[in-house]
Amino acid sequence: MEAKKNLLTYVGLKALEDELHDLKVNRRKEVAGKIKEAREQGDLSENAEYDAAKDEQRDIEARIEEIEKILKNAEVVIEDEVDVDKINVGCTVSVYDMEFEEEIEFKIVGSSESNSLKGKISNESPVGKALIGKGIGDITTVETQAGDIQYKVLNIERSV
Repeated sequence: MEAKKNLLTYVGLKALEDELHDLKVNRRKEVAGKIKEAREQGDLSENAEYDAAKDEQRDIEARIEEIEKILKNAEVVIEDEVDVDKINVGCTVSVYDMEFEEEIEFKIVGSSESNSLKGKISNESPVGKALIGKGIGDITTVETQAGDIQYKVLNIERSV
């Protein structure tokens, strides 16, 4: 079975590469030092610092593995080449929420870099799926747990 492609913007790719470098170069060394210090304290069976450091080491290694898997299957969306006639990954979209009568801006990104608190929504999310392929003036309905939401597309730009 072929692995799922992870769509990333260039900014998302760079952020993951930087995080991976930091984890491998700095954080591994830092945790190794904590483990060494805790070992020097003697009995490991009741050593909370040792347990915490080992847990942190496990979390770091899991994150490294996760990032490497994302990067291995990454497909970078070049924002300069994004067609702004239709919404796609790499676009910043202004929509009008017809129920709450407010304008909202979303940046459509791949699932591995989505962050709703920063207005970055995944192309695989309900809102992302509903918006992909729409043009300015189109109205789309998004099915959510709280009910249907209607958005009117106001503007589409390349993400910077």
